Order: sequence, then C-alpha cells, then structure tokens
Amino acid sequence: MNVGPGDFAENILIDALDLSSLIVGSKIKLATNAILEITQIGKEDHPSIVSRTFGISLLPSGGLFCKVIKGGKIRKGDSVEII
Repeated sequence: MNVGPGDFAENILIDALDLSSLIVGSKIKLATNAILEITQIGKEDHPSIVSRTFGISLLPSGGLFCKVIKGGKIRKGDSVEII
C-alpha cells in the first residue's frame, strides 16, 4: 500500500519530533500558545474490516487523537514541543 502525508485526513502533521514516548494525557504545545492533550493513540480496526482487507489494517497505528486544551493560530513550520 502506498500512502503519503494527508491520505488519512490528518488535521496536523508533526515532523522531526519523537512522539513514541507519549502516552494518553501527554500534552503538546504548538506555536506560541496552542496546547493539545492526547486522548488516544492509534485506532483499532473493526474485525470485519480487517478480514475484508486480507488481514491488513488500513488504519494508522501511531496516529494521535487530541483535544484542544488551549486554542491558538498555528502555521506550517511552527515550533512543537512536548510539555
């Protein structure tokens, strides 16, 4: 399967930051004041979907689902930090 950035309708793509150590409840600061809290990591496939795709998951396993704790304007290239 050949997929690229945005193919799963991501809202925000973060590059050059190791997000593998994050857990549910971790917070990420974007730009100067926007803060997101992780609510879920990855998304489980429904068994019937996996069986229809020859046992291959079509959902990303490492995507982060977040809620906005503090809003703000963000732009491509803004800073990102784990807080």
